[in-house]
Amino acid sequence: MNMNRLKIVFATFLFGLLPLFAFAQNNLNTKFDKIMANGFKAEGIASLDRIHQDETQKFCSNPNFVNTKQGAIKAIEIQKINMATISQPTDGKYIGDWQNGETIAQSGRGATWTDKLETVNGGGCYNCHEINKKEISYGTIGPSLWNYGKARGYSQEVITYTWNRINNSKAYNACSNMPRFGHYKLLTQQQIQDVMALLLDPQSPVNQ
Repeated sequence: MNMNRLKIVFATFLFGLLPLFAFAQNNLNTKFDKIMANGFKAEGIASLDRIHQDETQKFCSNPNFVNTKQGAIKAIEIQKINMATISQPTDGKYIGDWQNGETIAQSGRGATWTDKLETVNGGGCYNCHEINKKEISYGTIGPSLWNYGKARGYSQEVITYTWNRINNSKAYNACSNMPRFGHYKLLTQQQIQDVMALLLDPQSPVNQ
């Protein structure tokens, strides 16, 4: 058998496997959906709509595709979709009260099945970031935000980027671990303005 014929036979073999791969993937998806449906129940304010994935979540739940050239192209599309969801502050103000921002960053309450509808959501920012050096308990999933404004400056470009990132981090990184605080209305506009102040007010202890 010559080389060209061997290539044709091999290519035909691989092509024949494609339906099997597709079937296997669909079977895994079905099993995953069943596990999700059986593993969660609606309780309190936490309803089952939370396990329904949007396009972004579905994309990021398929690492085999994400880590391909086609996945990289799709990631850019996903980022554009998320960027389009971001609204700038309706009152034109980006910077609120840094003291309130610290309270929001410290709080992890809200949106859980044990919370009430009237419970004020926190940002839980310290779960992933170092922010104020005086707080010694913090996570390291995200980068340190100590001296955030002092290190980056206080230009409108930095302000707008930070606003966008807090609102919907997936506008910059399709599979970011950071919650989409504005997209899912986990934080109000005023709360985001206050967290912005914690990071970007020159008087904030973060920038001392």
